[in-house]
Amino acid sequence: MAGLAAAVLVRRVVVTVAAVGAIIASVLAPGAVAQLSSTYYDGSCPSLQTIVRSTMTAAVQLEPRMGASILRLFFHDCFVNGCDASVLLDDSSTLTGEKNAAPNANSLRGFEVIDSIKTQLEVACPGTVSCADILAVAARDGVNLLGGPTWAVPLGRRDARTASQAAANSNLPSPSSSASALVSAFASLGLDSRDMVALSGAHTIGSARCAIFRSRVYNESNINPGFATRRRQVCPVQGGDANLAPLDALSSVRFDNGYFRNLMGRFGLLHSDQELFSGGPVDSIAQQYAANGAAFSRDFVTAVVKMGNISPLTGSNGEIRSNCRKPN
Repeated sequence: MAGLAAAVLVRRVVVTVAAVGAIIASVLAPGAVAQLSSTYYDGSCPSLQTIVRSTMTAAVQLEPRMGASILRLFFHDCFVNGCDASVLLDDSSTLTGEKNAAPNANSLRGFEVIDSIKTQLEVACPGTVSCADILAVAARDGVNLLGGPTWAVPLGRRDARTASQAAANSNLPSPSSSASALVSAFASLGLDSRDMVALSGAHTIGSARCAIFRSRVYNESNINPGFATRRRQVCPVQGGDANLAPLDALSSVRFDNGYFRNLMGRFGLLHSDQELFSGGPVDSIAQQYAANGAAFSRDFVTAVVKMGNISPLTGSNGEIRSNCRKPN
C-alpha cells in the first residue's frame, strides 16, 4: 500500500478556478457558457464534489489504473454523439448500447465506480445529478489523484435515453490512425491539433492490451528495438490478447509529460501514439510537451474542458437517470 500511496500522493499541478473560467470563456460558444456552469449543483447537491472525490480516492488507491479507466470512459462518451453518458447504457431488448462496439468491447472499465457514485448521490440528492456530469467530475478527479492538474468542471449536462453502437464504431479514433487522420477526427468535433495532442497525452496513465499493440511491436520500424523486444515478452505472436503493457513506459500511474518524452525515443506503444512524433504535422507540439510539462498540463485542461462541452444535452433535453446503466 505504501507504493500505491506514493503514486497517488504525488505533486499536483493546480489550475485555479479563475484560470479555468477564462479557458471556458475563450473556448465555448456564448450559449454554451450559459448552459454549463461549475456551480450548477451548489444549491441542489452540495455534496456532489465530496462524494465523487472520496469514491475516486478509494478506487485509485485500490488500483491506480482506475484513474485512466474513468478518463477513457469520459473520452469514449464525448466522442460519440456528445457527453451524454450514452457509453454507460447496458444492452437491453430495446436498446443496443455502445459497450460492445469494437473500440469498447472487453476494453472499457470502471462502470462499477460510476454506479457507486450514482447510488450515493441518489441518497444525498435524488434525481438531481446526471450520470454525464458524474463521469466528467470523476474523470477530473482521476487525473488529479494521479498527480495531474485539477480544474473546475462545467456542469449541467443531462443524460441520453439512447446510444449508438454504429457511431461508436465509426467515431472513435483507431490505435492504427495516422497523425493526419487523428487531426481530422478531432477537428470534426471542434478540437484542433493542439487539443488532439494534449488529449492523447492522457496515455501517460493506463495500459493497453496486447491485441492492440501486437502489430506495432512485431511489424513496425519506427520503434526502439529494445523496447519492441521487451513488449514482445508480454505479447506473443499468438495468444495473450488480454495481456497488458503500460502506455507510458516511464510510469503508467503518474500523470505527467513522460508519454511525450517516450515518443522522442520511439517508445510509443501504439501506432497512433508514435504518429504524434514521426515527421508528421504535429511533431512540434509533441516536442514542446516533452520539454515542458507545465505547458502540457495547461493545454490538457483547455482541451478536456472543450471536449466536455461537445453537444451536451441541457434544459429539457434528455433526462436525469436514476440508474446510469438504463434509461428511466
